[in-house]
Amino acid sequence: MMPEVYLVPCVLDETATNTIPLYIIDAVKKCQVIFAENERTARRFLKSMDKAIVIDDYEWFAIHKAEEEQVNNFKQKLKEGKNIAIISEAGCPGIADPGQILIEAAHELNALIKPLVGPSSILLALMASGMNGQQFQFVGYLPIDHNERIKTIKELELYSEKKHSAQIFIETPYRNNQLIETLLKTCKSNTKICIAAELTAANEYIKTKTVSEWRKEKTDFHKKPVIFLLQA
Repeated sequence: MMPEVYLVPCVLDETATNTIPLYIIDAVKKCQVIFAENERTARRFLKSMDKAIVIDDYEWFAIHKAEEEQVNNFKQKLKEGKNIAIISEAGCPGIADPGQILIEAAHELNALIKPLVGPSSILLALMASGMNGQQFQFVGYLPIDHNERIKTIKELELYSEKKHSAQIFIETPYRNNQLIETLLKTCKSNTKICIAAELTAANEYIKTKTVSEWRKEKTDFHKKPVIFLLQA
């Protein structure tokens, strides 16, 4: 039998175990090896889903950014015929999270890839934003350099206007407030911005407003996990 690679979604918020389908644990139980972005939180996540699961029965490897050594370990385990679970820190492996390089290696070895249903902050934010779900792009982190950031925001706004396309991006949580300030200074007044914070948590926050409306609001998203969307 061909080895199987299960792409295991993890909770976005530790209390939101109800967002993970029960078949996730069934899939993990078919595996012998786990590659995790963070072993400690992955262990805690699996225990929160099923207290009976024996965590130490698995061989554990860190994903990190999938250095050559880890890719070699991954390939070796597949060649041994072992099923592997890939678990990223929050959300879905390979979607703005590590795992893609391992999945690429799995395809090279003709393993069966099994993506499993679970929360993706990018898709949840897009669903709730009221922006164009038929035409969108995720652009990851914007440049840190102030001038480069302004240039990129203007380019995204122009592209959005031309293509009627939603633009999705993220920021390191301690720089959220600076990004919001730059967006409100740079974008046109009628451009819409969605701020989707702490998705699936008890204090989840999702609002879409025009830039001119946001300028009247007092906001503080310091150190909160946020997805930003823009549509001109």
